[in-house]
Amino acid sequence: MLVLTRRPGESVVVGHEVTITVLEVRQDQVRIGVDAPRSVTIHRQEVYDQIVRENAGAVTSADAARKLAEQGPGAGGRPPPRPGTPRGDKPPPDQ
Repeated sequence: MLVLTRRPGESVVVGHEVTITVLEVRQDQVRIGVDAPRSVTIHRQEVYDQIVRENAGAVTSADAARKLAEQGPGAGGRPPPRPGTPRGDKPPPDQ
């Protein structure tokens, strides 16, 4: 980890497009400003960690759904469609 000392009004440049500026220092808080293109996502660490957890959960759910789909009709406790019904939900209406 690179550790730098900066005073209010001083900046750090990351790459060619991101500038981080110390705006204010008060007791145990530091206010910073981040100037970056809209294509660069910026999150507080706790928000980023939550996004990562939710994405991991979504992937796990998607993997489970894909595995059920690969098992074919009747997988996951659902009976296969009855013959003559569009999706096995209801019998066709009487004509």
